[in-house]
Amino acid sequence: MLGQIKKHWRVVLLVVVVVASTVVLFAPQFAPEEPAAPGSEGANAATGVTNLQYGLDLAGGTRVRAPLLGHTASDVAFENKSTAQVASDVAAELPNTTSTDVKARVRDPANGGTGQVEVTDAAVNESEFETALIEAGYEPGEIRQGVTEETRQAAVQVIEGKINEAGLSGGSARVVTNTEGRHFVLVEVPGEGRQDVINLLEERGTVRIDIYYDQNGNYSTEQAVLSQGDFASVGTASRDRNDVAYVPVTVVDDAPEGQQSPAEQFESAAVEYGVAQSGGSTCTYMQEPVGETQDPCLLLVVNGEVVNAFGMQANLARSMQNQEWSTDPQFRLTTGRGGDSYERAQQISIDLRAGALPAQLGISEGSVSYISATQGESFRSYSLIAGVLSVLAVAGMVFLRYREPEVALPMIVTALAEVYALLGFAALVGYPISLPVIAGFIAVVGTGVDDLVIIADEVMSEGDVRSQTVFDSRFRRAFWVIGAAAATTIIAMSPLMVLSLGDLSGFAIFTIMGVLLGVLVSRPAYGDILRTLLTER
Repeated sequence: MLGQIKKHWRVVLLVVVVVASTVVLFAPQFAPEEPAAPGSEGANAATGVTNLQYGLDLAGGTRVRAPLLGHTASDVAFENKSTAQVASDVAAELPNTTSTDVKARVRDPANGGTGQVEVTDAAVNESEFETALIEAGYEPGEIRQGVTEETRQAAVQVIEGKINEAGLSGGSARVVTNTEGRHFVLVEVPGEGRQDVINLLEERGTVRIDIYYDQNGNYSTEQAVLSQGDFASVGTASRDRNDVAYVPVTVVDDAPEGQQSPAEQFESAAVEYGVAQSGGSTCTYMQEPVGETQDPCLLLVVNGEVVNAFGMQANLARSMQNQEWSTDPQFRLTTGRGGDSYERAQQISIDLRAGALPAQLGISEGSVSYISATQGESFRSYSLIAGVLSVLAVAGMVFLRYREPEVALPMIVTALAEVYALLGFAALVGYPISLPVIAGFIAVVGTGVDDLVIIADEVMSEGDVRSQTVFDSRFRRAFWVIGAAAATTIIAMSPLMVLSLGDLSGFAIFTIMGVLLGVLVSRPAYGDILRTLLTER
């Protein structure tokens, strides 16, 4: 038995690959997990006969392709100033623009520092940005539309976080580039409607806590006593017994030596500005007329808009006065009762968990496409029919060519095993099956059978072969041809795989994987099968 396995190890390897693919495709342990929806417990396993995941064109959903709005100035001399100082100087020259909308990055530390300055305020045009740089004392080398690579990658991470926190299964985000060199963020969310995805992406998602207080009879606002980076943990949106929607949060309570933690800073501000006063505080900020109150308030500000205002209970105020709250800094961000308060709480939870977009997505400057679930199901059916027809067509031509079942049947089975193994690979790595990927499968069937035909023709070119030595010699000649063709295919497909060309990368990846699988596993196995069937000694 061991001797037979050693003799036919190539066939055994192909069988092992097929069995492993079966396990990956159908075993529950390899089933993809969907992100937990807000308010749910844990993750829900994806349903389906197999563990395959489908792309947008086969599952239905929404695809958004949009640029990040902003401008970037390069080769800016920083004159030995810090990046924070440069950003602050430029922001001061732009009306209605804060330093959070301006970022400076050093590219060349020599000669006082030279780098890039970008503005992510969509209201600022190129001329205004250039004027602000010059007025601030920084001469720009070149100003272009768009943001830096760091900002694009940060935006992709935030969008992926938003998709996951919203419980949208199978969503993805990546940066793509058009032929003119302009960068776009491509977001795909299977199974979701156009407007739902746009609503999720449209807002930059900034959340902060302000304090509204009395300053010698003049009421003013202390901004950002807590901002998004100050929260250590964020719970899911919930409702209390009085139907008040809220998000439980915990504030960061540690800091470098000699500095106050965000929790301690918030505690001190609440006491200093009168929110944490003896006996607690009430707040009528949201009552008509909105914004007119004589009480200090905590303001919940989302995307620059006050969505709720609240005072402080007596026991919480007392713990802040005694500096006890900062040792266990937890409280609730409430959004009110009834109406859309719960939906607002959900969005706040998502924004705090995922973070704020570093720049606004220009959805109106990009494109949005939607494929219904029914249409996606039709595409899956048509793809299956196309695959079956291609296999039948190849099988028919092979039988017409050889008219010998011992040659043709192993050829068809080996080709189908390649496709089956590729499906297992897709399930293992969680790569979504899309129309370009299916096109890659069909290409693998065609090129695979071509190689098997080369093998069969070469070993049978001079009539029936009986000697294993003669068979091995002819097989080696055929394998050199196959190897050269495989190398050519891999070289030709590699640019499609590594460049940001959208769905074409899936076609290239699975074509290359099919070629490698064929050269390393299935072609040698087919040769082993032919040797057993055609030779006698």
